[in-house]
Amino acid sequence: MSETSEPPNNKEEEETTSEPEEQSEDSSEEEAAGNSEMDFLRNLFSHTLGIGSPEKVLDDLTLEGVAKYILSGKCKNIICMAGAGISTSAGIPDFRSPDTGLYANLQKYNLPYPEAIFQIDYFKKHPEPFFALAKELYPGQFKPTVCHYFMKLLKDKGLLRRCYTQNIDTLERVAGLESGDLIEAHGTFFTSHCVKFTCRKEYNLDWMKERIFSDDIPKCEKCNSLVKPDIVFFGESLPVRFFTSMKMDFPRCDLLIIMGTSLQVQPFASLISRVSKSCPRLLINMEKAGQADPVLGLLGFGGGMDFNSDKAYRDVAHITTCDDGCMALADLLGWKAELEELVKREHARIDSQDKEESKSSESKGASSSSVI
Repeated sequence: MSETSEPPNNKEEEETTSEPEEQSEDSSEEEAAGNSEMDFLRNLFSHTLGIGSPEKVLDDLTLEGVAKYILSGKCKNIICMAGAGISTSAGIPDFRSPDTGLYANLQKYNLPYPEAIFQIDYFKKHPEPFFALAKELYPGQFKPTVCHYFMKLLKDKGLLRRCYTQNIDTLERVAGLESGDLIEAHGTFFTSHCVKFTCRKEYNLDWMKERIFSDDIPKCEKCNSLVKPDIVFFGESLPVRFFTSMKMDFPRCDLLIIMGTSLQVQPFASLISRVSKSCPRLLINMEKAGQADPVLGLLGFGGGMDFNSDKAYRDVAHITTCDDGCMALADLLGWKAELEELVKREHARIDSQDKEESKSSESKGASSSSVI
């Protein structure tokens, strides 16, 4: 599931410190609010007085300029921000595309409104629609895309600091990114927990899969309450690790690559303003996104993308599919053959693994039949 994998969270939560257990939620929010006010004043004075002009890092605001920068050796910490668009070529629908997006095709579930399927209060009363949808889009039925393997290539070359993903389809993990490489901002199917606050028993991917594909509503073996995959529903907070990690990662970022996201869902969308003012930002998407609010832009505040104005100096929009954009960048970097081989090899491995698992299941089924 992407932006199917991305049940977006509408509860903006402010960042916590790196030691969240020692700090109350109220004090975290107060500190974050204070930081936001200071950031606003800093930007306002900087713009008004004309001081602190950011360094221009890219020679050209093009994909070629980004590639040249990566090859220069000065770009050592790349952060990727990924949305539903990186998984659509795998066959997973995004949320908002007209006619083909997830929200446009939920009529069969008789929901009061499309977003209800990812609303925690609705889920607790009516879990059936969510688990029916989960069966259709469950992780393990899709192969990672060129875009996923491009991020794996960045990791292999020692350039990927972190991937921040909105997706819950686990395809980043299938492509070879590990827990330390990933911030799954909107959660993941990788683990599940009992929804009862006093229980919270954990279950793994295979346990949940068995119940979903048996058309059973997953119930806790300990207390018989509902069990929900660890994806973030409307009305739930994002993982604490999202807030603690972004404070460490984004100030160190040398290049931000944003792929397949509308940048409409907060607080994920606000991450683009977390990098330094000299850090280049590359958007690979089917349309421009995340552009600065005109009013806030006049104040030099807001952190939005600027692709077209006379003051543009670091933002590049490459308008195409995520796969084509990643392959084009790989080509400019001299990695195209390597990326193509990686995709071919890994897809063949997954196909072979699926065949083995299918044979094993058929063998177990035949064995059970013979016993009966």
